[in-house]
Amino acid sequence: MRRLPTFSKKLAEASSFQMSVFAALMGFLVYSSMYAFRKPFAVAIFSGEEFLGFDYKIWLILAQTLGYMASKFYGIKMISELSQKGRARLIIGLISVSWLALFGFAIFPSPWGIIFFLINGFPLGLIWGIVFHYMEGRKFTEMMGSMLAASFVFSSGFVKSVGQFLLVNLNVSENWMPFLTGAVFFPLLLVGVFLLNHIPPPTQEDKELRSPREAMSGESRRKFFKEFRPGMILLIIVYMMLTGLRDLRDNFVVEIWQGLNIDAAPELLTQTEIPITLTLLGLMSLLVLVRNNKHAFFLNHWIILVGFAVSILSTLGLQAGILSPFYWMILVGTGVYMAYIPFNCLLFDRMIATFKFGGNVGFLMYLVDSFGYLGSSVVLVAKQFGVFESLSWLNFYITSVLVFLSLSLVLMTGSFIYFQKKLKKESKEISVSVALSN
Repeated sequence: MRRLPTFSKKLAEASSFQMSVFAALMGFLVYSSMYAFRKPFAVAIFSGEEFLGFDYKIWLILAQTLGYMASKFYGIKMISELSQKGRARLIIGLISVSWLALFGFAIFPSPWGIIFFLINGFPLGLIWGIVFHYMEGRKFTEMMGSMLAASFVFSSGFVKSVGQFLLVNLNVSENWMPFLTGAVFFPLLLVGVFLLNHIPPPTQEDKELRSPREAMSGESRRKFFKEFRPGMILLIIVYMMLTGLRDLRDNFVVEIWQGLNIDAAPELLTQTEIPITLTLLGLMSLLVLVRNNKHAFFLNHWIILVGFAVSILSTLGLQAGILSPFYWMILVGTGVYMAYIPFNCLLFDRMIATFKFGGNVGFLMYLVDSFGYLGSSVVLVAKQFGVFESLSWLNFYITSVLVFLSLSLVLMTGSFIYFQKKLKKESKEISVSVALSN
């Protein structure tokens, strides 16, 4: 995309904070717009439609998730090797392919929609890495990353509200609704991408604070994983369970509300997400005040652990009759996203800066994300095709929250201990090396 020289110059001359606020807002706009091509169909029921004896909606969700998962595995290489050139065109091109797939879904009868949703999911899985590529390794990465992460909490509810409005108020069919929701947001996407593409590269101060971020070869990716293998395996397993929970809420929010005997009106789907968005945006943005990378890295661990506790305790409160369904949806969502959001940039940005090991967040994010969506697919298959088929979506979600997050508490504590020991070991080796050189 062509740049406006004067506008780019103004951004380059702006303070680091001003530029970061601008980048955060544009990242929020771009990623929120992307969600309009991914999540609105979740409010459709496709009542009575089946394929091979199972609900058509389940097939659509599974197909999109598999496409999304495949792109995450592909992104381990692509995003870690990404350069600054052509990023804006790449975003527009990928989302356009996804939008065309929704057009195919609208005009072809079932079960062809399953193929189109597989196509729809693949390009969308690459967008996060490209957008965050503009933001990583900077003084205010936490603030920008928090806005980007908040976008998928807020936009997931907002685009569903738009989709529900089209269904209920404008009598749009369930097949055309996803494509038309995308049409509403496509102009916003173009504006957001055009403006995001004007932000300047990291300054020398950014590089000194967070360490330079390099494109990674296959050899450097293998070397990085080998160096941190035990900790990375623990984080991958935790993230698999978190992604499964987050996708359950995202894809079956209407069914969960119905299980609580509450009608999912369009405004309700946004009302529950706004408090979560504001809470997490404020909390995660405060991490920018922690200049010590090591302290911030372990603080992210604590935030994740507290998120697990909030979700578990609020769910126990719902079962005991202490908490109302509306506030449970807010609190359990807040807890899950408190744990989920640090994985989406903040934890890994500080990890690289702490250990000063050459690499970039894109590689680490797509490594855990690929397995995360594998976990989400396994959870969906286990519910629909396995021993949990008879459970309602509400009871399955409640059971998953209690089981997954209890296990995650143990595994995340293990990660905390592993990285603490690794830092102490490296500090000791440096001390010995300095002593020998003297």
